[in-house]
Amino acid sequence: MSVNDPVLHIKELCAERDWSYYQLAKSSGLSYSTISTLLNNNNLPSLTTLEKICSGFGISLADFFDPGRDLKHMSEEQQQCLKIFNSLPDAKKQLAIAYMKGLKGEL
Repeated sequence: MSVNDPVLHIKELCAERDWSYYQLAKSSGLSYSTISTLLNNNNLPSLTTLEKICSGFGISLADFFDPGRDLKHMSEEQQQCLKIFNSLPDAKKQLAIAYMKGLKGEL
């Protein structure tokens, strides 16, 4: 992870999720041109832009700069589930939650 280089780290997060820059723009509420300019020209994002990008990824700024901080207490299986869950678009996250509730018998 390249948390010392925010632009590279954003690119890595997109790759982990198999997201295009368009998907990131849509998820973060930023324009595609803003995301494209930022990532293709290696411009450092402002704090406001980075907060919107983090929100789009479903992570906090703290998670962006220290990605493993909340995972240290999780088992490998829990980490794997969370990584897969975080890579899903919002609609599929809701389906995953419903599926897990169904498995647990909560529906």
